[in-house]
Amino acid sequence: MPDPVQGHSQVPFLLSLSVSAGSEILSVYGEDFSAETKSDGSPVTVADERAEAVILAGLAEAFPSVPVVAEEAVEAGKLPAVGERYFLVDPLDGTKEFVSRNGEFTVNIALVDQGVPVFGVVYAPVLGDIYWGGRLPADLAAGDASGEGAFKAKVVDGEIVDAAPITVRKAPSEGLSVLASRSHLSPETAAFIERFKVAECVSFGSSLKLCVVAEGRADLYPRLAPTMQWDIAAGDAVLRAAGGQVLEAQSWQPRAYRVPAGATKSDLLNPHFVALSDTALLAEAGIVPEPA
Repeated sequence: MPDPVQGHSQVPFLLSLSVSAGSEILSVYGEDFSAETKSDGSPVTVADERAEAVILAGLAEAFPSVPVVAEEAVEAGKLPAVGERYFLVDPLDGTKEFVSRNGEFTVNIALVDQGVPVFGVVYAPVLGDIYWGGRLPADLAAGDASGEGAFKAKVVDGEIVDAAPITVRKAPSEGLSVLASRSHLSPETAAFIERFKVAECVSFGSSLKLCVVAEGRADLYPRLAPTMQWDIAAGDAVLRAAGGQVLEAQSWQPRAYRVPAGATKSDLLNPHFVALSDTALLAEAGIVPEPA
């Protein structure tokens, strides 16, 4: 099997870029720092800003024709006009986890093409876990198109090692493993979980929840509360590549990502969604998806 890290010449670059951003985050994580509050009430630290600066510089150099929608830039009023293809960047997903120092935060870089997150990288710097999945379009890949799929590796001293493919699992007969947000479990989400046969409910922070489903350690992650496109697109790409889906909670169709002309930050809100290993699980809750 070809080395998944070397599948495209640009894939190693994107993985390395996320690791570099993670290094900036860790340099702040090991020191005393303070958090400010953004307009939506969420926290932000200098680590968010430093990590985003690294990612924006790297993407501008490697992919100059692809616009980038990045969380802190949008917060500062810099939302570029985009077409069908754009990068989505969350330089530090799970800032509440960062502030509480529990390690469950990630660097997220995703490429969206015609509404679909076709490639994504999710890196958890403290845990040393990096996930990626999907395929770069041929005109951006700049090399071999092998390596399609979803993968997990370890990051040791800045190097990516022990890369291996991951895939979703078949739901256990004894009941589902359901993931919930450590910081944002809404009453609607709790009520939705009660519709399933659940063996365990585990709390996780950040986009790690999507990756845990992708690697076959859990089955369901419902999020019936506000999130932004950059919070989930990279994890969505990994999950799709591993055989799962992120479905919008009213149509029960795959999440479609768009940035309309003249968009503002509020236009980047996600609808409520459910990430799952197998769409057949919806039948257990009596849900029938609308026709595509």
